[in-house]
Amino acid sequence: MAFVPSYIPLHEKGELAKRITSLLEILASCRLCPRQCGVDRLKGEIGYCKAGASLRVSSVFPHFGEEAPLVGFHGSGTIFLTHCNLRCVFCQNYDISHQGAGEEVTSSAMAKAMVRLQELGCHNINFVTPTHYAPQIVASLPEAIERGLRLPIVYNCSGYESLEVIRLLDGIVDIYMPDAKFMDEAYSKRFCNAPDYPTVLKGVLKEMHRQVGELKLDSQGIAQRGVLVRHLVMPGGVASSKKVFEFLARELSVHTYVNVMDQYRPLYRADEFPEINRRITHREYVEAVTLAKEAGLYRGF
Repeated sequence: MAFVPSYIPLHEKGELAKRITSLLEILASCRLCPRQCGVDRLKGEIGYCKAGASLRVSSVFPHFGEEAPLVGFHGSGTIFLTHCNLRCVFCQNYDISHQGAGEEVTSSAMAKAMVRLQELGCHNINFVTPTHYAPQIVASLPEAIERGLRLPIVYNCSGYESLEVIRLLDGIVDIYMPDAKFMDEAYSKRFCNAPDYPTVLKGVLKEMHRQVGELKLDSQGIAQRGVLVRHLVMPGGVASSKKVFEFLARELSVHTYVNVMDQYRPLYRADEFPEINRRITHREYVEAVTLAKEAGLYRGF
């Protein structure tokens, strides 16, 4: 049976239009993320993430550096959005996420971009850092659907999400790809100004898993639906890898697909924080993978 993304039947039933209305209303007193700035972005007010009312995009292209189930044979159709609600001090894409490098695009242009990625053979539409633009992204879907879009949507986020918004995305997003950065509020406060990150993350991961479950692949190994978690190994164990893996195995599933990432580099403002002002060692990475296996996880790495 041919894969049908969740948003197609939602659109056909008229439910997608209702979700768009609900999401756009949130922009008037923005609570798209746990920071709940309350600014009226529709009137040009700017909150913590620095994003306005319109979509701003940094780049659109088939990406071959993502996880294998997303890349497949023809790449993941990545759309890098500007600004960010988490704003980590060690951000590797700080020019995009902190400095807002990118261009404003209309809803129609976004719809055309998604369809173009499909025409190029991409296996999915991968929205990178979508949290603060969730309403605008979803609002662009009806035109994309009418233009023939039939690829799964990947919600590639930091994990610092609003449960209200994630619930509104139920049936729209097929693949959730959240980061699981920290399980220690002292570190999430120090490096992300988000002491509630661990608590928020736990609730968000459970809701994402409730919606789409474990990552499901087609006969060619291409992701179609489910949760794929990213965990960045950091120097000195500040990312609480053991706690992250134990939570995933116990509270979600031992079948959770996890990318244990080794590419941490001290960029942006990391040099201001001695404990993270270095690359990780090979030993630190191997220890993290061992911790994942000891927790019972086995997919990904």
